Amino acid sequence: MREFSDGAIEVIRKNLHGWFMRNKRCFPWRKRRTTYRVWVAEIMLQQTRTDQAQPYFERFMRAFPSLKKLAEASQQDVLKQWEGLGYYGRARKLHQAAQIIRATPGGRFPTEYEKILALPGVGPYTAAAIASLAMNLPHAVVDGNVIRVLSRLCMVEERLDTATGKKIFQHLADQLLDRNNPGLHNESMMELGALCCLPRRPLCESCPLNTCCEAYRNHGVYDYPKRNPRAKVPHIQVGAGVLKDGHGRILIAQRREGDMLGGLWEFPGGKREQGETIRECIRRELMEELGVQTDIQDHLITIHHAYSHFTMELHAYCGRIVSGKPRPLECADLAWGGPNDLMAYPMSKADDRIRQHLRQHE
Repeated sequence: MREFSDGAIEVIRKNLHGWFMRNKRCFPWRKRRTTYRVWVAEIMLQQTRTDQAQPYFERFMRAFPSLKKLAEASQQDVLKQWEGLGYYGRARKLHQAAQIIRATPGGRFPTEYEKILALPGVGPYTAAAIASLAMNLPHAVVDGNVIRVLSRLCMVEERLDTATGKKIFQHLADQLLDRNNPGLHNESMMELGALCCLPRRPLCESCPLNTCCEAYRNHGVYDYPKRNPRAKVPHIQVGAGVLKDGHGRILIAQRREGDMLGGLWEFPGGKREQGETIRECIRRELMEELGVQTDIQDHLITIHHAYSHFTMELHAYCGRIVSGKPRPLECADLAWGGPNDLMAYPMSKADDRIRQHLRQHE
């Protein structure tokens, strides 16, 4: 396995840390740094770019300025503040972890890596980030940015998604880690990957590590990191019913806890099966989900949305119940409300677009 010489490690650390201090970006979670703020930020940044996360982080901190406030909040309030950020399982696990921490003697965030790692929603990268940034504990982070830097620096031929590849990248990161300043070092590595060692157009000429980079020296920067070919992303058609009663109220359903987007509210419906029209799909789904016969009428809006593992066309149609009383047969709960009332419920981006359309055309 590749080993850095002591001299190379010293040069890399010196150049990297100096570059970071001159070029680091200003983020809200880098101000008034506390363990709680670092933790919330790292959970948000698991699946979200830093520029996208900033307004959500600030909003979340205003709503829940402390671990205690987060633990005492309802899950619905937490999901509402997370609304629009996506990957809602992060919010549910963050809330669950806050409640677990508050229930322990002392009610304080753990200060040992293994105990941090045991919290819901925390993996090795997140635990290392919290431990180093908030507590200055010597644990090296390995995220996508760090992998890209290391793979080019050392021309790592192993694919990053293999068990061997993961061990190699962790080994290299551990070697380079400045154990006296682990937080500074980890932030420097991640910032270099985010600002300089870019996936498609790396800024090699201005990189502080270009004199140490094997891929740059061998004109092979674009060949790293090694990846498997991406699988084709499936595309699905989904129908949703916007059901109104005689008072103009609209019916929404809450997703079950263990389902995708669990805890969020939606306009009831589901995936179109082969041979179905969208109207047929919506009628079938509403019978299965709510136990009602419906008359599906005019098309309202079609929404195109991409998730990490599939893309979707969501077709919303107006409708009314012709027989039966809605019951939560395949959902957690039901609620009725006018377009403005529905704003109080946490929804996914796709369902929120239906909600906003209803408000605009009320």
